[in-house]
Amino acid sequence: MTRNAPRPEVLRYTAFSSTPDGGNPAGVVLDATALDDSDMLAIAADLGYSESAFLTAPPEGLAGQEGRAYSIRYFSPKAEVPFCGHATIATAIALAERTGPGELVFATRAGAVPVEVAEEGGTVRATLTSVEPHLEKIADTDLTEALAALGWPAADLDPAFPPHVAFAGARHLVLAAATRTRLADLAYDFARLEALMHRLDLTTVQLVWRETATVFHVRNPFPVGGVVEDPATGAAAAAFGAYARELGLVPEDAVLTLHQGEDLGRPGELTVTLRSGDPRVRVSGTGTRIS
Repeated sequence: MTRNAPRPEVLRYTAFSSTPDGGNPAGVVLDATALDDSDMLAIAADLGYSESAFLTAPPEGLAGQEGRAYSIRYFSPKAEVPFCGHATIATAIALAERTGPGELVFATRAGAVPVEVAEEGGTVRATLTSVEPHLEKIADTDLTEALAALGWPAADLDPAFPPHVAFAGARHLVLAAATRTRLADLAYDFARLEALMHRLDLTTVQLVWRETATVFHVRNPFPVGGVVEDPATGAAAAAFGAYARELGLVPEDAVLTLHQGEDLGRPGELTVTLRSGDPRVRVSGTGTRIS
């Protein structure tokens, strides 16, 4: 940003909640044309949210209606991330308030992500469709280190959910707690987990506990972003949906409900939709402006 250029408007929205005190806050800059990387990182750091989103003109060849397709980048207070679900939802809702509901397309570092925004009974809801996901196993030594950093004994894991790294735009280590009490007790070694996550190129660790066949509670440590915990994590929700389907833990056609943020006092709800014959994962939620 040049010295004399005006600072762009920075909007504040929360995603996966219809009230400002729930869900995950995100900064949204609808026109970041004048910003360079250091400007975007500085804005994200100043806000202190887990991520902020920055829009510019779409690249050539990106599908989508004119005026409804964009390039988007995401910055945490410490670094850029390839994809962020909650900031995508927040941005889509911010755009819909200005241009109306409908289809949007975002060019992310991970690939093109379409978003459908609809109004339901006066509530705006956005649904993103992930890039094609994939899974990989985690080495025993890396799993041991992750559990040591979390302070979780291996016996506290749910044996029905084998640990994997799941990707649906960003990489997340999926670990399942055997009890809700285990999930609620999160006091981890920030530096130790951060070092492991950098080595494995992880964006967050997706900690889950299964309440019913289709209802889960989740938490997401995010030390690589400079944030102890992410209150609602759309990218991890997409990765988890792919993980659960590929391992046969849920049907190929399924709608999952993920509750996140309760342990932080910022409750949010993420809906994960899986469709037979389509490897992509859909993540939807409400959102609202904070200020």
